[in-house]
Amino acid sequence: MRHWWEQRRALILAPVSAFLRAQERKPNMFGNAEAYERFMGRWSRLVSPLLVDFANLPDRGRVLDVGSGTGSLAIAIAERKPNARVLGIDPSKEYVAYAASKNPFADRASFEVGDAQKLSHPDASFDAAVSLLVFNFIPDPKKALSEVRRVTKPGGTISAAVWDYSAGMRMLRIFWDAAVAIDPAAEKRDEKHMPLCRSGELSRLWKNGGLQGVHEQSLDIKTEFPSFIDYWESFLLGQGPAGAYATSLDRAKQQALRGEVKRRLALSAEDRPFTLPARVWAVRGTAP
Repeated sequence: MRHWWEQRRALILAPVSAFLRAQERKPNMFGNAEAYERFMGRWSRLVSPLLVDFANLPDRGRVLDVGSGTGSLAIAIAERKPNARVLGIDPSKEYVAYAASKNPFADRASFEVGDAQKLSHPDASFDAAVSLLVFNFIPDPKKALSEVRRVTKPGGTISAAVWDYSAGMRMLRIFWDAAVAIDPAAEKRDEKHMPLCRSGELSRLWKNGGLQGVHEQSLDIKTEFPSFIDYWESFLLGQGPAGAYATSLDRAKQQALRGEVKRRLALSAEDRPFTLPARVWAVRGTAP
């Protein structure tokens, strides 16, 4: 059986929707930890403490971080909950190794390779579970939520957050609006078509998954860029669907996209800093 990491890459090829069919296979789309940190990890670190507070995590006990990536959420939990123990699971060996190498709380936080759709842990082995920017990439989120619910003790909270790709994550929204303006075929690859990324979709999944007291709300941060070059070059690292699209273009089309993005940002100069708002949809529920 393929690991979730392979499935997460294959999601870009899956025939279940026009969005997925439109993606191209990019082996390193989510496989380069350093590149991911520059592209998206720095913003994950800003969202992480907000999600920790929203999730109502216990002060003590074991917390599962589902799809821990480069470690920002697990580390934020360890920082804010000094008496809790955190286990981050991720299907990428590279991400797990990177997170472990950056972990300042090795006595309370650890990382291991794992598949959210088939967790290796026994029933009711965690006091809470949380996930950041992952559920929309899991091929079978219903199965993953069922597994997370299985390993969470009754009364424990299960929380998750994903980017609002359709509007609130301006870094990506401006990119895709520019891409579609110069290349209408890019519409099918626009991340606004991703599942679970619109208001109400996560809460619907949580309610259908049998969780109680479900609550959904937005969490907002500011993404601050020191320059246009910093913003633009992060896409050229090939991470995520946007990076995969940018690096698939020939030089002329890439330059056209660069110009359209810059125009939409309305910057007076490329070396001037600027700020864009970013929003995630967050959901919380209680395991029965």
